[in-house]
Amino acid sequence: MSDAAIATAPAAPGLGLFERWLTLWVALCIVAGIALGQFAPVPFQVLARLEIAHVNVPVGLLIWLMIVPMLVKIDFGALHRVTTHARGIAVTLFINWAVKPFSMALLAWLFVRHVFAPWLPAAQQDSYVAGLILLAAAPCTAMVFVWSQLCRGDPYFTLSQVALNDAIMVVAFAPLVALLLGVAAITVPWDTLLVSVVLYIIVPLALAQMWRHALLRHGPDALARTLARISPLSVAALLATLVLLFAFQGGQILAQPLIIAMLAVPIVIQVYFNAGAAYLLNRGLGVAHCAAAPSALIGASNFFELAVAAAISLFGLESGAALATVVGVLVEVPVMLSVVAIVNRSRDWYERPSHIARGDRLSARS
Repeated sequence: MSDAAIATAPAAPGLGLFERWLTLWVALCIVAGIALGQFAPVPFQVLARLEIAHVNVPVGLLIWLMIVPMLVKIDFGALHRVTTHARGIAVTLFINWAVKPFSMALLAWLFVRHVFAPWLPAAQQDSYVAGLILLAAAPCTAMVFVWSQLCRGDPYFTLSQVALNDAIMVVAFAPLVALLLGVAAITVPWDTLLVSVVLYIIVPLALAQMWRHALLRHGPDALARTLARISPLSVAALLATLVLLFAFQGGQILAQPLIIAMLAVPIVIQVYFNAGAAYLLNRGLGVAHCAAAPSALIGASNFFELAVAAAISLFGLESGAALATVVGVLVEVPVMLSVVAIVNRSRDWYERPSHIARGDRLSARS
C-alpha cells in the first residue's frame, strides 16, 4: 500500500448527523413520499415514464450519487494486507458469502411465504422474497468504516476486508442472486441482472477508483477533503430515492401498513444471527477483538444502496422487492448500532485469558 493510502486508512468519519438519525430521515421520507403520491400523483407519474432500456433515469442518477461517493473510499491497495488477520478475514468471507445470503433466503421463505403469508399481498410475495435476497447478497461497504471506528476496530483489517468483498462482489453478485432466486422459484431476468451489475457495480467502481487515484496524486488531504464534501450526497440521494419509491408504493402501504413491520422481522433476525455467528467463530479461532468486532459488523450489514438499485432495475419502482430493500435501509442504523454496543460491552468476556491462550496456541501452530 502506498504511503498516501496508509495515511487515509484510519480517517474514517464518526457517525454524523444524517447517519446518526438516518432512521428518522427514512421515516420522514416514507411519510412525505406517501403523502405526495396521494395528493400530487401527476408529477410522479411523469417521472416514472422517464426510462431508457427499462431503467428509470431520475432514479438511476440518484443511485449513482448514492454509490460513487462510497466507492471512492475503497482502497484496493489494501488487499495485500489480508494476511494480517487471516482467520478474521476467512470468518467474514464465510459469513458474507456462504451464510448470510442463504440464511436470508431461508428466513424470507419462512416469514413471507408462511408466517406472514395471510397478511401479505399474494401477488407481491415473490417480489418481497427477491428483495430480501438482494439485500443480503452484497456485503456493506462504506458504512462499515463507521461501525468499525465505533467499536475500535483495526482500520486496516476493515479496509482490506471491504476491498476484498468488493472485488468478489464484481464476479459473485449476479450468479449468487440468480442461484437464490432460482431456488426460490422466481424467474431470473438474466439480461437485466447483468445490466444491473454493470451499471451499479462495475462502472461506478471503475469511475470511483479513477477519481480516487486522481485525488491521491494531490496528496491524502485532497482525498479527505473531497470525501468530506461528497459524503452528504449519498445520504441526500438515498432520501430522494425513498421519496420516489414511497410515492409509488403509497397505495399499497396505506392499504396494509403492517407490511413494513413484517418485512423488518427477517432482516433484524438475520443481522443478529450473522453478527453473532461471526463474533463467536472469531472468538473460537482466537482472533483479536480489534478484528473480530469489525468482522461481526461486516458479516451482518448489507450494501443497501446496491440492493435498492438492483431491485428497481429487476422488478421496478412499484415492486415489493424495492419496498423490501427500503425496509432494510429503515432498520440498518438502529440495529447495527445495537450490534456495536454488544461487541463493545462484551470485550472483557471476549478477551478472557483462556481465549487469549487458545489464540496463542493457534498462532503457534499456523
